[in-house]
Amino acid sequence: MKNIYSEDAFTGLEAAIVLIAFVVVAAVFSYVLLGAGFFTSQTAQATVHTGVSQASSSLEIVGNVIGISNSPTAANARLTYTNISLALTAGGTPMDLSQMVISYNDGASRNPSVANNTAGINTCTNVFDDRTLAQQLWCVSQKINDLNPASPNDLLEPNEIWVITIGLPPTATVNQKININLQPAVGAVLPITRTIPGGLNTVQAIY
Repeated sequence: MKNIYSEDAFTGLEAAIVLIAFVVVAAVFSYVLLGAGFFTSQTAQATVHTGVSQASSSLEIVGNVIGISNSPTAANARLTYTNISLALTAGGTPMDLSQMVISYNDGASRNPSVANNTAGINTCTNVFDDRTLAQQLWCVSQKINDLNPASPNDLLEPNEIWVITIGLPPTATVNQKININLQPAVGAVLPITRTIPGGLNTVQAIY
């Protein structure tokens, strides 16, 4: 009698094992693809949020940059300090100016990080004095439209205008080009380039 059973036959159990293997592989592959997709989506979302944060955290100059000279008629006349009025760009978010880094360069002197006053940026004691480069300081000398006059803080908020005073080194003499960069903790650098005029007054706008 002919044997109808063959050792080469594909049994139901084997088929089930193969099917389960395919299902498991497909499930793992789908999980990897979904995970990669979620990661890419989260990365794109973080990039967008960072871009929005950077775009909404920017400073702008209000009015002219003012230079002050304590000795405008001296033989070695120079600017002692400069006043810069700052505000947030339209739609900007509040910015902590105590975290801002100010750098100064005029070719003859370079200071990559002008320190703020040790008493805090809201205290301008001694900032207006003649100072060497090593003692160069900056502070907030005036707040216009201050939203918190009763409790001074370091947060520049929408509609406020803060006047920052930056002490200049002895090399800030007549006809000298000066470069000041304002780098907030979040947001774009605000570069300021001006040329000190050939003749100085006690107070003058510099362009």
